[in-house]
Amino acid sequence: MPLTLLVIVLTVVAWVWLRSQPASQRKPAILKLVLIAGIAMVVLLAVTGRLHFLFALLAFLFPLLRRILPSVLTGGMAGAGRGEARTGNQSRVSSDILDMTLDHDSGTMSGEILKGPMAGRSLADLEESEFIELLQYCRANDEDSARLLETYLDRRFGDSWRADDQAGAGGEEAAGGDSSGNAGGPLTENEALDILGLAPGASREEIIQAHRRMMQKVHPDRGGSNYLAARINEAKECLLS
Repeated sequence: MPLTLLVIVLTVVAWVWLRSQPASQRKPAILKLVLIAGIAMVVLLAVTGRLHFLFALLAFLFPLLRRILPSVLTGGMAGAGRGEARTGNQSRVSSDILDMTLDHDSGTMSGEILKGPMAGRSLADLEESEFIELLQYCRANDEDSARLLETYLDRRFGDSWRADDQAGAGGEEAAGGDSSGNAGGPLTENEALDILGLAPGASREEIIQAHRRMMQKVHPDRGGSNYLAARINEAKECLLS
């Protein structure tokens, strides 16, 4: 009875932990749970003197495991070797004031303020009025940061935030007129890799695939951002030059 209760408690804990993992990390999490459960079973059988049952089960399943394991291991190593298979499957775009992250799976953006009166705060923690204050600070100090924040606001709030942006109502067209050009000076190789979510040593094909995947999410024709599209294009050109 105590053993059954322990198993139930551990199962519930494992389920809660699995549900708390990001969607992109759930498959590795499941593999970890299976590995831990397997080790625990081996230890339990060894302690109770029933380890021979495990050997009998493995002998029964050996033909099936021999066919399945190579494909699983090969797929895992292939995923680890691809340039785009980075932890969390994310891209980073930084400016003088903001450090932004775009999740490839969900398309959501998150960010941190690097400089200014709100330095060190996460964008997710700001009140709506604080966004306008931050936007005004960015416009006064760094145009690229202003464009990046406008992109974040568009993706999070749609157009509703523009009703409160009285300062930008008159100069929005002028400020955004060159948004399809070079957004922030020449990129370094590391910055370009961060933008496309690639690891060092990515192949030409991996760069092209990452660029195509990112453009499908942020292209202006799909309701995306001129600023991000320009940075993604620049990142591709930097890595392929």
